[in-house]
Amino acid sequence: MNILITGGAGYIGSHVAKQLLETTSYNIIILDNLSTGSQKTLDTLKIIREFKFIELDLKEFDKVNIVVKENKINTIIHFAASIVVPESVENPLKYYMNNTVNTTNLINCAVENSVSKFIFSSTAAVYGEPRNIPNTGVDETYPTDPINPYGMSKLMSEKVLQDTASVNSNFKYVIFRYFNVAGADINYDNNDLNPRIGQSFPNATHLIKIASECAIGKREKMSIFGNDFDTKDGTGIRDYIHVDDLANAHIKAIKYLENNPSDIFNAGYGKGYSVKEVIETVKESTKVDFKVEIASRRAGDPATLISDNRKIKSKMKWTPKFEDLSLICQSAYEWENRLGENIDTK
Repeated sequence: MNILITGGAGYIGSHVAKQLLETTSYNIIILDNLSTGSQKTLDTLKIIREFKFIELDLKEFDKVNIVVKENKINTIIHFAASIVVPESVENPLKYYMNNTVNTTNLINCAVENSVSKFIFSSTAAVYGEPRNIPNTGVDETYPTDPINPYGMSKLMSEKVLQDTASVNSNFKYVIFRYFNVAGADINYDNNDLNPRIGQSFPNATHLIKIASECAIGKREKMSIFGNDFDTKDGTGIRDYIHVDDLANAHIKAIKYLENNPSDIFNAGYGKGYSVKEVIETVKESTKVDFKVEIASRRAGDPATLISDNRKIKSKMKWTPKFEDLSLICQSAYEWENRLGENIDTK
């Protein structure tokens, strides 16, 4: 099998590539423009085993089509996208062009070259601001209503996939709606947690990464955006999933599509932690205290967003291994320690 991973030098894509390289004999082709992906990450992955890397931007439609054709791609796992919500509000065209237009072209390349499987990285942002959430969390049938261009660009890409598959019987997809992805490569060296790859995205916006940067002294302080939500401690509650568990879901999706129809799956743990709980867990697991300030709420932040993950567990037989919040935080912290040792992340 020849698998194309777009955005494979990035955070989640690299963890999927890592698991494919470690656990399968598939031919792996990574395509990335390295705008936010890391050359250092690619170098680390090559220690596992060889793969092909192509530095290319998805907007170069003709060249992308040649890559898919010449490499006889069977499966595409698509991560390459712009992901910063506030930026999407300020520059919506960037998001519709980079996310929706480029994804549409990639789907077109897939159909033209008889690619049978397409695994797509979507987001819980397609649900917008859920209200009256059941105790079991938001499931895949919950109404979609994005409140920012990032979420809408992903939802539009979902629709392109669905409509394309409806008229092409040999083309199937899995769409994963990610909740809050965190942590780094679970790798032990002499019983010490020593991540080989992790989140190198510049100007981080993810809570656990920001808290980890505070713990190593890269940041002087951090902010909690809103402490007056209708939650147990007033701060927002989110569903955090370790990146290695999320990567494993993508590996399972490849096999799943062999004997099952196209489908959409939430990717989360089905349980939530408040912002305060996460920060305290980072402090406890790292044994480092740091300054935390209260800031005003950000527009569009729902009080609670937790996945109903029963579908992915039952249909795909996905069993997470790294649900412990302390482990998630510790792996993120150890990765920041590595970055703090002047490791070149580009």
